[in-house]
Amino acid sequence: MSQTPGATPPLGRDGRLLFATRAARMFSYGFLSVVLVLYLAGLGFSEGRIGLLLTLTLAGDVLVSLWITLHADRMGRRRMLLLGAALMVAAGVPFALSGNFTVLVLAATFGVISPSGNEVGPFLAIEQAALSQVLPEDRRTGVFAWYHLAGAFATALGALAGGWTAQGLQASGLAPVASYRVLVYAYAGMGLILAAFFARVSGDVEAPPSAPGARLGLHASRGVVLRLSALFSLDAFAGGFVIQSLVAYWFHRRFGVEPGMLGSIFFTANLLAGLSALYAVRLARRIGLVRTMVVTHIPSNVLLILVPLMPNLPLAIGVLLLRFSISQMDVPTRQAYTMAVVAPDERSAAAGVTGIARTAGAAVSPVLAGPLFALPALAGLPFFIAGGLKLLYDLLLYRSFKASDAGASEK
Repeated sequence: MSQTPGATPPLGRDGRLLFATRAARMFSYGFLSVVLVLYLAGLGFSEGRIGLLLTLTLAGDVLVSLWITLHADRMGRRRMLLLGAALMVAAGVPFALSGNFTVLVLAATFGVISPSGNEVGPFLAIEQAALSQVLPEDRRTGVFAWYHLAGAFATALGALAGGWTAQGLQASGLAPVASYRVLVYAYAGMGLILAAFFARVSGDVEAPPSAPGARLGLHASRGVVLRLSALFSLDAFAGGFVIQSLVAYWFHRRFGVEPGMLGSIFFTANLLAGLSALYAVRLARRIGLVRTMVVTHIPSNVLLILVPLMPNLPLAIGVLLLRFSISQMDVPTRQAYTMAVVAPDERSAAAGVTGIARTAGAAVSPVLAGPLFALPALAGLPFFIAGGLKLLYDLLLYRSFKASDAGASEK
């Protein structure tokens, strides 16, 4: 039975819990990403050092997530999700307590913290595999669209709450850095809340036994997963030039936008991004998963290139929001396609490898983008680089996987 776009997906107790953890986590990522670079700049770090810290944050996440996701199906998905929640606390507390660059690097490398407002850590890969375990195949794309929507709404609310909370605290007399530190403490607290949710997930989400000879948690699908990973890494490398915290900083430097207004901008942006996921389900049913990824991604990347060319704040916001209204339609389709082309006992590993490839690609970019944002004459260049590389990714993806689109779309 097919899922009608806009209908409530059929979720059991585990599905509802996983949706709740997604929403709680993305809310915390949203409120932190709006103020993170402002916080680091307030601590006295240069744009170059901030870019380096963000790169090391994502690079560390690659190593941690790689180990966790590749062992999740064998050691237990619930156990690994609890470990991920603990690593959020391990990152947030040192960020709040210390202004020492070395301490922050260590916390960011071995903990889990999101500079982009997007998923980091092992959560997404394991939750996708767990949802696929407890849901019928013909409802996977629809449920992933709602799962993405829940996260996008939560990120939007988090951005709104983070920006206006910081501005409200400053208006009451708190110094900017102190106001941002409150949000960092709240981020650490969210890790504890997530742990409480994950502890209630049942054993039904666990993986079936692995096939003999599986390597990196993969066997028959190893080749296709590695090809997808290479392409997803290119897309993420491009996106790393314009992660949400850096774009917020660009708006602050270019137009003098205050934290509250930044929160409102990214609240609307993430709201539009989430809604677009529902339309992706209907489009994917008509033209296929791969084609949906490509035909929605290309115009969004053209709009990304146009953002820094806008002469004033209203036009820049308008183009950014228009871009967000279609930029995430490829996310549930990408997730569903990955789950469709692998065996059930490969899902955690496949989602983990592709997700880690994305994080690895994104890890390199901030250290290159930071110095560019510091120079007014070059501050628009990261948008051009990101948009151009993303267009290249779209063309390569279509060329490589269009032939397998029909079979995957049925799932």
